[in-house]
Order: sequence, then structure tokens, then C-alpha cells
Amino acid sequence: MKNDEHLNTCVTPQGFRYGIHKPSYRVANLRRKDYIQALGRIEGDGSLYNERNFPAAEVAVDEADWIYEIPNPLPFRGRTYISRSWAENIAADPKAIKLPEPPAASMSEFLDKWGREGSREEIFKELPPPVLLSLAANSTDERDLIVLARLCCAFVFAADGRPLGLQYRRRNGGSQAIIHHHDLFKILVNNYYLPDAYKEVMVLRPGAQGGSEIVGEVTDGSHVFEYLRRNSYIAGGHYAANMANDAIRYHIRDLSRDDIRALRHIYYQRSYVRLSAELGMPAIKNRQPLTTAELEALRQGIQQRLREGAVPALNATIWGWNYGYGCASDNYRLHASHQMIHQQFSMLPGEMETVGGPALRPYGCGDLIAEFMGRYQAVYGSSFFDDYYQAVRRNSRLDGRPELDNSLIVYEDDRVILFVPKAQTSQWELQLMPVTEAGNIVEADQDLRESIDTAILTAMQILTKMGAKMITVIEYSKRIGSGASGQRLLYSFLPKHPQAPGAFSEAQLRWINGHYPEDFAQACRSKSRASDT
Repeated sequence: MKNDEHLNTCVTPQGFRYGIHKPSYRVANLRRKDYIQALGRIEGDGSLYNERNFPAAEVAVDEADWIYEIPNPLPFRGRTYISRSWAENIAADPKAIKLPEPPAASMSEFLDKWGREGSREEIFKELPPPVLLSLAANSTDERDLIVLARLCCAFVFAADGRPLGLQYRRRNGGSQAIIHHHDLFKILVNNYYLPDAYKEVMVLRPGAQGGSEIVGEVTDGSHVFEYLRRNSYIAGGHYAANMANDAIRYHIRDLSRDDIRALRHIYYQRSYVRLSAELGMPAIKNRQPLTTAELEALRQGIQQRLREGAVPALNATIWGWNYGYGCASDNYRLHASHQMIHQQFSMLPGEMETVGGPALRPYGCGDLIAEFMGRYQAVYGSSFFDDYYQAVRRNSRLDGRPELDNSLIVYEDDRVILFVPKAQTSQWELQLMPVTEAGNIVEADQDLRESIDTAILTAMQILTKMGAKMITVIEYSKRIGSGASGQRLLYSFLPKHPQAPGAFSEAQLRWINGHYPEDFAQACRSKSRASDT
């Protein structure tokens, strides 16, 4: 072992390590004047003044709050800081870790209550734009949302008032939906409470949002479309596995195990088909989706070609899921998702043309793990993921209290564990990894893929039951055929917290947390029991 103090990870062969700050300090008072003013009145005592803000001498801070500083298991993700006093409050009742349900909101009820005259549509037209946007995002009354829909775009209606489609104009050799208020439209179609008939014609029907080709489909127990996104920043385009318009899923509580399997099947299928073409394997027939058994046979064939020394030009996967949508009333977008539940994916080449210096390899986030694993092996002489897995298994509480629960594991089966990382980068981060050496989806057999899919759904069910509305999920994967030995697939679930949007601390990869990871795991397990259905 050498230079382990410079290996900025909390993982060691002996388990987790972390630092504790126990500060006491003095602050020189460099203020010249006092500016004592009345703040107002306090009950029973007359005026309240601000004299505590103007000390007469230096400030002495004796035995300040302890701060735990935990290096992330992966050094490129920074460090997590936990204030002991904040965390102790939560340790007394871990189930308190949750967000409240948003209240019901209805402008129509307000207007009914106050007896406003005139049509609802005419009244809504007079509302300031920020109020309209806020209503579109937050109203739970379909009457409000129907009025807003009719304000923002032009519909074709049936005789009974049902929307049949949108009206279009000819534009630049093609067609364009007639939308009067684009910002209102974009927010409204993300509202769970907008009636499905309006969602269908505004955004969900194939073609409503443009000409992206549907190049895959699953119909067994669910209905998922695979869209090709040509206009991608990823060279070669990317793909979206999207719930189909006759299988509307806006919330995790509506998503079934068949749905998650179908979404993930699309990802596996496209990746394996692209790889098989790269490796010169027999072509897959058009218009014939693969069964689960055929998919596994294709994966095994790819594995055999790789063992024979074949090298694909595409050798890394990208997969991610932006769940949930948020937009402020000033039209400041808070999350990247849109409309229905969908997941996005693509593949990366191993090489690219480089201008102005030595060759560059296309970036994949899993490469950062591979690079660190080499340094970890050099320092400790052991595998990072083996040690990480054992550290999770043998975890001791951050606060050292043996009488409280010390487990970080939220859910597990024979093939995967879902757990709370010792250093969370999102206040509610969860991670998922196999218990064996499977570094990418080509190394994951059918049983492991099913376990991963189930655990992904379980994690999302738990987090949404706790109140998370916006969650980003990413996959860290090993290069296919040439990655680091011992690297495992790793999924990170990153909820956005409404009171912690991220600022300069987070930009420096300094993550501030208000609970011990063990208490968050306990809170998650209490929700997991309700998810085992």
C-alpha cells in the first residue's frame, strides 16, 4: 500500500473511511460601527431590536457542530458533508425523510366560489402569463386544464366536444401544428391531470411532435415504441423507449413490471442488434422484433465473437432516464423530462478523428470509473468493486451508534443490490449494482437483466413514494470487449430536492446532506415493503 491518503475515495479494503471536523474558533471583529434598529414588535415585550447582530468584541465559537466529510466512492464525484446536529434530528425518526404531497389547486373552484360572471375562457385570457404557466403546471382540476389547452392551440373537435386532433398549417414544405402559446403548451402537456384525450392529440399520438421514426416496438404485456432521434448531439443519433399512446404512463405508480421490462427490452435489443452488425454477424430481419429468448441468444453470440477477438467500432453504451417535469412560473425549466415516461440510450465509438494533438477517445462516464479502478488496484492491490461491495455489506453507522440500524441496503436479490451510497451526491441518491462481475449489458445474462430491471422499478417506486417528483437515473458501464477487468455496471438514482437546487457548493462537487445514509436507507426500506407487489 502506498499514497493511500491521496486516493480520494471512502472505500478501502477494510471498509469505509471518512473524516470528522470538530471545530472551535475565534473570529476577529473588523466592523467599525453598530447599526441597531428595531425589527418590529415581539409579543409581550414591546420592540424587538437587532443588537445580537452587532457584537462588541471578537466572536468565540466553542465546540461548534461536528461536520462529517465523506469522500465519494468515486473520486471524480467530489465529497459529501453532513452536519451532525441536522442528522441527529433525523436519526430520531428516519421515517420523517419525505416530501409532502402537493396540494390540490383549482382556479375553477375559486371562480365558482366568488361567482365571477363571464365565460371561464374569457377570464383565463385576462390572467398574466406567469399565472397561466403556474396553473398549467400545478392545477389538479381538469376544467382549468381544458380551458388552458383550448387557449394554447387549435383543435379539431367531434360533435360531442371530444378533441380529435390539432389543426395544422403548411410550413416549409411540411406541416406545423397551430400553437398560440408554446410555453403554455409545453408545460400543460406534462400535467398528469390533463385529460388523456387532450394528451393524446397534443403530444402522444405518433407524429404529433414531428417526424421521428418509430423503429421498434414491444406489445407483450405492455406497449412501448422506440423512436429514432436523428437530431441528437450524439454522433449516430440516439433512441428513446417511449410508452405508447395507448399505454399512458405519467407517474411511476402507474408503471408495471411488464412496462419496465418492455422499456428496457427496447434498450437491450437495439444495443445488441447494433453490436451484432458491427461484428459481422447474420443480419437481423426487418419488422421482426426479438423475443426474450432470441435476445439472449444474440447476446451470447456477441460474447462469443468478442472472445474470438472481434473488436466492434461501437464499444460503449449510454442509457439514462429523466423522470418528471418541472417549470417555474417565469418559464425556468427545472428538469429535462417531457410528457410520458421514456428512457433514452445510444452507443459510443471507441475512436474519433482528432484535430490538434494526440488522439482523443469519445467520452463515456464509465471510463472515469475504469481509470480510477487502475489507481485503486495500484495502491491497495485489490479490486475496487469487490471492496465497495464488501464495505456496503459490512457497514458501520457514520455516527458510531451501535443501537441504531447500520444497513445501507434497501433491496436485494441473488444478483443485485440497491443501496444508499455512503456519500450521497443528491440528498436522496441510491445506487444499484450486480453482486458479480458484469460490467455492461453484454456481460449481463437474462436473469441478471431481469433483476436489474426489477430493481430499477423498485428504486423509482421507493423514491416517488417518499415524494420525489424529478429523478435522473444514469448508467456507468464498462467498455464492451476492452474494458477494465472487475468493473461492474453501476446505476445512480439522483432525485432533485425542491429545497436544494444546486449552487456554487455543488458546482465544486461539495454535496451537503442533512441525514446519515443509514437513516435514509431505513426510510427507503419502510417504503420498499409497500412496493413489493
